[in-house]
Amino acid sequence: MNIVIVEDDINMRKSLEFALAEHKEFSIATYKSAVDALKKIDDSVDLIVTDINMPYMDGIEFIRELDGHYDIIIITGNATLNRAIESVRLGVKDFLTKPFEVDTLVDAINRQAKIRKKIKTISKTVVQKNNTDFVASSPALEKTLKLSKKVARTDISVLLMGESGVGKELFANYVHKNSPRIKDKFIAINMAAIPENLLESELFGYEKGAFTDATTSKKGYFEVAHGGTLFLDEITEMPIVLQAKLLRVLQEKVITKIGGTKEIEIDVRIISATNTNIHQSIANGKFRKDLYYRLNTVPILIPPLRERKEEIKPIANHILKNICEKYLLGELEFSKEALNELHSYNWPGNIRELISVVERAAILSDNSFISLKDLFLDSRNTNKTKNIDKMEKELIKEVLQSVNNDIKKSSKILGISISSLDKKIKKYSLKG
Repeated sequence: MNIVIVEDDINMRKSLEFALAEHKEFSIATYKSAVDALKKIDDSVDLIVTDINMPYMDGIEFIRELDGHYDIIIITGNATLNRAIESVRLGVKDFLTKPFEVDTLVDAINRQAKIRKKIKTISKTVVQKNNTDFVASSPALEKTLKLSKKVARTDISVLLMGESGVGKELFANYVHKNSPRIKDKFIAINMAAIPENLLESELFGYEKGAFTDATTSKKGYFEVAHGGTLFLDEITEMPIVLQAKLLRVLQEKVITKIGGTKEIEIDVRIISATNTNIHQSIANGKFRKDLYYRLNTVPILIPPLRERKEEIKPIANHILKNICEKYLLGELEFSKEALNELHSYNWPGNIRELISVVERAAILSDNSFISLKDLFLDSRNTNKTKNIDKMEKELIKEVLQSVNNDIKKSSKILGISISSLDKKIKKYSLKG
């Protein structure tokens, strides 16, 4: 199995490389940055293990560039856990929180290999979608749905706020379905998923000859959604220049295509969403205050899954049923212990993470039920005491011994400063 490790910390990178190299079934290649990795990786790569916080290009940008062509495991510290959760939206199926034991990573790699092998042998079938928007209920959900249904009858702008993975698009669609615009289109756009240089043309459209590749005119999403609802997800990712154009659309109800001069009247209800602190974005000059007030006529805060515990078990069972039909897995059910674990887990990635965990467990299970060990949630527990420090300690100890405790030579081999090495030597009590 060809595995690529992308990690800017040289000690972590070498530690993982040495530890995984002990497994003869793994062929390891390492890179200190995502930029370097993108230049070298090819179709022979089976799996990529990448950090989040890296210079030049972070892990999330890296994953976007890979565009679903590779299986990916994220390794992340607590400080970047939210970004790891964000990676689930981009198709990442597994992530490990630092510190972790290398055996935990090996298990994750083997799980992914098993999933790849199993999916290749499974004939997928089309599963009809359930017409019910929400398969479970809770007091927190009912409160949010009541407000959503109330504002749906009007035509005011709505700003959905909530953590990544809570289902903001589902709520936006719920508002649309309960509005007078139900017979017209609902179009969802993710601001972060469209390159900045293409976003303007996607939103507003363009005329023939507006730029080199504009061989015909094209309608933008505003024009296509005329009469219906346009959902702008991750609105804070919209470039500041385009924010001014969006503000004008909201005020004047007209758009102008790129390369055009004619104003086109549009009738579109705007629902926007964010999973970030929009007030911080305003304070940092990254989001216009006047646009915020136009979009935030009615704010709706979607509660995270951990505040909707009553929904976890029925949602998990609903997901499991759909996954079993999709992959022809027969009938599967959760053991009592597995259901209790699903209920007690904190779900930082919310519904999206629950879907990912259930799908993986169903595919990997060799029994007629999903057991506690099939969930593999321990590797995502940020309160673990197990860590990778002992690997770093052994690496530094080995290097020091190889150069007769020469600090200068050791720091050069390890790629860290002498002062940093001194601190680590004291930390691990490697020198008296």
